[in-house]
Formats: sequence, structure tokens, C-alpha cells
Amino acid sequence: MISFTLAGHEFMSISAGPYFKPTPAISFVVNFDPAHMEDAEKKIDEVWAKLSEGGKIMMNLGEYPFSKRYGWCADKYGFSWQLILTDPEGEPRPTIIPSLLYVTPEGKMAEKATNFYLSVFKDSKRGRLVRYPSGMEPNREGAIMFTDFMLEGQWFSAMDGDAAQHDFAFNEAVSFIVNCETQEEIDHYWERLSAVPEAEQCGWLKDEFGVSWQIVPTIMNEMMKKGGKEEVARMTQAFLKMKKFDIKALVKAYEGK
Repeated sequence: MISFTLAGHEFMSISAGPYFKPTPAISFVVNFDPAHMEDAEKKIDEVWAKLSEGGKIMMNLGEYPFSKRYGWCADKYGFSWQLILTDPEGEPRPTIIPSLLYVTPEGKMAEKATNFYLSVFKDSKRGRLVRYPSGMEPNREGAIMFTDFMLEGQWFSAMDGDAAQHDFAFNEAVSFIVNCETQEEIDHYWERLSAVPEAEQCGWLKDEFGVSWQIVPTIMNEMMKKGGKEEVARMTQAFLKMKKFDIKALVKAYEGK
């Protein structure tokens, strides 16, 4: 496991074998904002060249009705990136934003899903919401072309996709970590988000829309960093047997009690 930060966005990667492969259902939007980034047009081309090399291009880097410079690719490791030159007069957003593409036969799920997430997280709000007009088949009229929303300080974006166009879905290759200070918080998110009992393991869960989340106590990360080999080993053996994390049980195992 390794943690790293890109443009202020925290990532964690795990070597987990051949179990899951990334799909374009979750991608990362990279905003190149001329108002806050010098030579934004030059930099988007430089980053595109590196990310697309050896990968797969979904939408060529070029001009589109919604942006003067945009491209969508999967890198050589299979992870998807959307690079966009943003409107300098628009509302500022973080450089990197996770993006969710809801692919369903009905082509309308993003609004229901994002409304649900906004109800689960206390500090939340919706940003923009743009719907598909008529005449853009196979996209359904009224479906979500683009929306963004904030959960506990983290921005996300979402859009609808039609199963006639796309043959992929969410899986565990990309998940979102929710750091919790108390057992009460863990219980809240677990109860609200978990919808697939067989997917529950070691703090991982899957919601009703297929998106994976990790509900993690912050104290566990602290113990991992500070603890010796024996303490970490005891705690690891304890959490490997858990589905939802139990803070008291983790601390007890860490202390050898």
C-alpha cells in the first residue's frame, strides 16, 4: 500500500492482484484553469501526452462545445482521466475531481445517486446541474449531462450513460475512503451506504449504485504509523476478521489486551 498526493488530491494505491480492473465508470477530471494556472493550455497538452502514452483514448484532445480544450483517456495502467481547460470566469474547483458515470439501461441514474449521497453526508451541497436536451440520442432527454457536488469538502462530478453506448460498470478497483473520528460516524455511514452484504469486508462496502467505499477510523491510521511490528500485526489480525470496523476492538488488539 502506498499513499501519495497529486495537485492537492490524496490517493492511496494497493497491490491487490488480478481481482479487479479499472473501468471508465470512475475517472478523474483534471481542471486546467487559466485564472489560477500559468500556461494552462500548454500544460494540458503536456499532461495529456504523458497520461495517454501507451493507454487508450476515449475522446481525442480537442475543442468541444463545453470547452476549448478537452480529452478523455485511460492511462497505461487502466485508470481514466478527463483533462479540461476550464472557463476562467466559472466558479473555482479543485484541480482534480473524481467523476462518476452511471451506466444503466434507462440512462437516468446520476440524479438519484447524487441526491442520495447529499443526504448521507452532513456537509454537502450541489454545484452545477446540466441536463441532456432532446435530440442527443442515445442519451435520454432530461438525463444528467453534468453535475458536480461536494461531500465533506471533497468535490465530485457525475453524469448519466446509456448501456447501449457503454459496456462497463463500477467495481472495487476504485473506491472512496471516508475517514471517521468516532464509532458513531462509522455506524452512520455503514448503515446508510452498505447495500451489498457479500461485498462487506475489512471496512469496505458497496452502495446500491455499485460504488465502493472504505469506512475507516482515523485512529487506525495513527496506530499503523506509530505502532511497532507486534502491535500492528495484532491489529491487522483483528481487522482482517471484521466487516465493519470496531474501534474499541482495534485498540484492544493493538494494546494486546
